[in-house]
Amino acid sequence: MNNGMITTEELTMLRDYILLPYMLTMVQKSVDDIERSSNLLKQLYLAAGQAVMNKISKDMRDIKRELTKRNIKIFSDEHADFIVYHRFLCRGYEERFGMTRDVMRTEISVRLGAYVAELTANIK
Repeated sequence: MNNGMITTEELTMLRDYILLPYMLTMVQKSVDDIERSSNLLKQLYLAAGQAVMNKISKDMRDIKRELTKRNIKIFSDEHADFIVYHRFLCRGYEERFGMTRDVMRTEISVRLGAYVAELTANIK
């Protein structure tokens, strides 16, 4: 695995590393909205939101550590024609990874659903 080609597993990590900050921002906005609400279950929702944010942050750290270990660096993003591109260096080779906004939205929705399902499973 010392060649410069990125593996499928690494591409998945790269995708997650790109999506997780967006997810963190979205959950933070929801938590802020709940904070301003007068909902009866406000404390429960805030605790759940914080738990999801903690898990996302942990996953971000873990993925960053693993990408660094594998000598993969991610650079700034650029937007072109509804596609968000990220440049990355993989063991000396520079490549570009792109996702359409629709794919990003879908992936974020699926991932957030998984975090919420994990949290609810722990509550039960």
